[in-house]
Amino acid sequence: MKIACVGGGPAGLYFSILMKGVDPSHDVTVHERDPAGSTYGWGVTYSEALLRNLHATDPDSARAVLDSSVRWDRWDHFRGDETRSEHYGEEGYGIGRHRLLDILAGRARGLGVRVEHEREVAGEDELADADLVVACDGVNSGLRERHAAHFGTDVAVGGNKYLWLGATRAFDAFVFSFQETAHGWIWCYGYPYAPDRSTCVVECSPKTWKGLGFDRADEGDTVARLEKIFADLLDGHSLLVQGDGHGGARWLNFRTVTNATWSRDNLVLMGDAAHTTHFSIGAGTGLALTDAALLAAALLEGLPLPAALARYERQARVLVRSAQRAARRSARWYEDLPRYADLPMPQLVRLLSLRGSGLLPHVPPRLFYLAHQAGANIAGRVTSRLARRAASR
Repeated sequence: MKIACVGGGPAGLYFSILMKGVDPSHDVTVHERDPAGSTYGWGVTYSEALLRNLHATDPDSARAVLDSSVRWDRWDHFRGDETRSEHYGEEGYGIGRHRLLDILAGRARGLGVRVEHEREVAGEDELADADLVVACDGVNSGLRERHAAHFGTDVAVGGNKYLWLGATRAFDAFVFSFQETAHGWIWCYGYPYAPDRSTCVVECSPKTWKGLGFDRADEGDTVARLEKIFADLLDGHSLLVQGDGHGGARWLNFRTVTNATWSRDNLVLMGDAAHTTHFSIGAGTGLALTDAALLAAALLEGLPLPAALARYERQARVLVRSAQRAARRSARWYEDLPRYADLPMPQLVRLLSLRGSGLLPHVPPRLFYLAHQAGANIAGRVTSRLARRAASR
C-alpha cells in the first residue's frame, strides 16, 4: 500500500512507524510543511495508560519516549498564600514536543519511512498515486476544510482566553495557581517537561483579560505582567515565548472540533484534524497516538479500505466521545471558576478533581462537596467491613 501522511506531528509519525514496522513493503511518506526542527508548543503530558499502550505497539519508541520524559506523582495547588498538595496514586509524564517529534521521526526514518519537510500539500489530488491519504495536519487541517461540508465539520469556540508559555523553572509537580486580581481570577497550569523547563498555560475570562490590559499589551508587556502575577510560582524564574513564527504570545479561545464522518474515499482524518479536546484534561497527544494505533490495526486486518476506515472510526469515536464529554465539562468548570474560587481550599481542590461530573454545574458547590464526602465515607466503611470479613475467613 502506498500511504501519504499529510502532517508531521505525533499522529502521522506514529502511524507511519506502525505501518512500516509491521509490513516493510508499505510505501509510506510523511509530508510536513514546516522546516525540520521547528515546532510549536513546549511540552506535552501523557499518562501511564498511554505508556503501556506504546510499549504494546512499538517498544522501541516507548523506551525512547520514557527515557526523555520527566515524571511527577504530586499535584500542587496554590491560591494566594494557600497551598494544598494531592497524590492520586499514579504518575504523570511530560516530554518536550520537539523531543517527542525527534524520537518519532528518527524511528520512522530508521524503518524506511520518507519524512519530507517544507512540503505543503494543498489537496489530496496532489497525491493521486497514493492508495491512502491520512490528513493529520492539525486543528486547521487544510485537507479537512477543503471538504468541510462532506465531513460535517463543526467548531465550537470556548469562552475563556488562554495562552501557552514556557518557563525556565522545572516544577517538581503538576501545579495549579489561582490568583485573584482587581479584575477577576486568572490561573496557570504548569508541568515540567525537561530538567530545566516547564510548560505554563495561562487562562482567564474575557472580562479579566481585558481588565488587565492584555487586549492592548504587546508581547513584552504581556510576559512582564504575567511574571508579576505568578511571581510566587515562578520563584525568580522567567516565562518564555515561543519564537516559532506562529505569533509569539498569542491569546486564543479554545476550539473544539468535531466531524460527522472521518473519511472520504481514500482520505481519512486523524488526530486534531478529526477532533480536539480542551487542554485542561491533557488528552490531545494521547488521543492522537491512539488514533494512529487504531487506524494501523484496522488496515493491517486486510479488510477492504472502506471497511477498514469504518472500523477505525467506529473504534476511535468511542474513546473520543468520552474524552470530549470530559473536556467540555472541564472547560465549563474553569469558565465557572468564580462559582468555586472562594470555597475553602480542600473543597476547591476536591471539586477541581470532580469537574468531570455532569451534575456539578447544577448543584450548589458546598452541597455537592458534602454529598460526595458522605458517599466516600460510606463506601470506605463498606469496603473496610468487607475486607475484615474476608480476612477473618
